[in-house]
Amino acid sequence: YNEIEKGARLNLNFLILVFLSTVVAAIGLLENNVAVIVGAMVIAPLLGPNIALAFAATLGDRDLLLESLKTNLAGVALALAVSFLIGWFWPVDVPGPEILSRTTVGFDGIVLALASGAAAVLSLTTGVASALVGVMVAVALLPPTAALGMMLASGQPELAIGAGLLLAANIVCVNLSANLVFLIKGVRPRTWLEKRKARQSAVWIVLFWLIALGVLVATVNLRHLV
Repeated sequence: YNEIEKGARLNLNFLILVFLSTVVAAIGLLENNVAVIVGAMVIAPLLGPNIALAFAATLGDRDLLLESLKTNLAGVALALAVSFLIGWFWPVDVPGPEILSRTTVGFDGIVLALASGAAAVLSLTTGVASALVGVMVAVALLPPTAALGMMLASGQPELAIGAGLLLAANIVCVNLSANLVFLIKGVRPRTWLEKRKARQSAVWIVLFWLIALGVLVATVNLRHLV
C-alpha cells in the first residue's frame, strides 16, 4: 500500500519529473529521435498516479482515489501546458514519423495498453522491478500528451485529436486492466464493511472504464471508416 500510495502524491518532485520528462519527450518528437523519446518514457511520472487510482478504486479508498485523481489531472495539465509552449515557440509544420506514431490509435494499441497495464500491476505486486521499465516504455503516457500539446499549438487539430485519443486509450486501458488484476489477485480491505464498500466501488469503476473503452473503440472505428 505504502509503495503505491507514494505514486499518488502531488508534490514538487512529481511536478519536476513531469516537467523534465515532457521537455525530453517534446525534444525527442521534434528531433524525431527514438532514443530521447524512450528516455522520457522510462521516467514515466504519470504511471504511478494511474496505478494508485486503480488500487484506490479496488479498495474503495476515497482519500487515495481523490489524491490520485488530483495528481493525475495536475500531471496531465502541466505536461500539456509545457508541450503547448514548446509547440508555440517551435511549431511543427511537417510532423515526422515519431509525432505521427503518437497521433494515431488502432486496436493493436488498445490491446497493448491493456496488456501493459496488467503487467505494470503484476510487476509492482510481485516485486519484479526490472520488468517495470519495459512496461513504462510499452504504455507511455507522456509522448502522446506532449504530441497533443504541440499539435494544438501548431494548429494541427486533426493530429491533436489523434494524440488525445491515444492518450485517453492508454489511460482507460491501464486503469481497466489494473483494476481487473487487483481484483483477480484478491486485493481487498480487512473488515467486512470495508469489503462490501470496496466491492461496490470496484464494480462501478470497472463498469465505468468498460463503457469508456467501448466509446473509444467506437470512435477509433468511426475515424478509420471516415
